[in-house]
Amino acid sequence: MDIAVCRAADVPLLDRALPGPGRTSFHARRFARQRAGECTYLVAWRDGRPVGSAEMRWIGCTAPEVTVGCPEIGGVAVRPEERSRGIGSGLIRACEGLARERGIAVVGIGVAKDNPRAAALYARLGYRPLVEYADRYAYVGEDGRTQECVDMCTFLTRRVGG
Repeated sequence: MDIAVCRAADVPLLDRALPGPGRTSFHARRFARQRAGECTYLVAWRDGRPVGSAEMRWIGCTAPEVTVGCPEIGGVAVRPEERSRGIGSGLIRACEGLARERGIAVVGIGVAKDNPRAAALYARLGYRPLVEYADRYAYVGEDGRTQECVDMCTFLTRRVGG
């Protein structure tokens, strides 16, 4: 497995390999945030195809309940048939490495209450709960209407350096 920073040419490949909800590409939105300097968007590759992705959000979590000022690892995704092969762990460790390169000591990650598998992974990697929050986001559905979503989550943190 190789992990690399997302390039514009990767976005359509990600859309096919890791499709998101609705008709607009959330990979394109993440890539746009990367171009704006708000994040670094990483892609995990195996045999020339994308098998996972994660976003290191330098701007941190925007939920008002999360008041700690640290970058947030977000959007960790792994193709279902590729899970339990170290891809998620590799993406998280790569994000942590990016933080260390910038001299950042603490990073965070959010996990939805209905995702115990991810919560167990993050706990194994040393992340500890800090605060519960409501993750609010929207996307344009197949019907062209904006879908508003709220996921109840826990924000976790881990010291990665300094």
